[in-house]
Amino acid sequence: MNTLANTTASPQPDHPKGAMQIVPNALLGVPDLGNVARASRATIYAWIAAGLMTPPIKLGSKSSAWPAFEVNAILAARIAGKSDDEIRALVIQLTAARKHCA
Repeated sequence: MNTLANTTASPQPDHPKGAMQIVPNALLGVPDLGNVARASRATIYAWIAAGLMTPPIKLGSKSSAWPAFEVNAILAARIAGKSDDEIRALVIQLTAARKHCA
């Protein structure tokens, strides 16, 4: 008999909440973005150069990050099978929308 079926512990969620779900306006650094997108630093910056990822927001002289909602939108487009041209258009929209975030 399966001993796990007899436990009284509360069930765990299928997907643990990450920083992006807890704080919708979270800022993701390179390591966070790399983990979320399953990409290396070099790949992230190649995506930026190709227009497939928004550029980071400068937080200080040696610090920058990406808004989690932008990352989510880009990853959702990838999951939906959008073409590179469609993702580039999305990146342009997201980058332009930064001017109106205040």
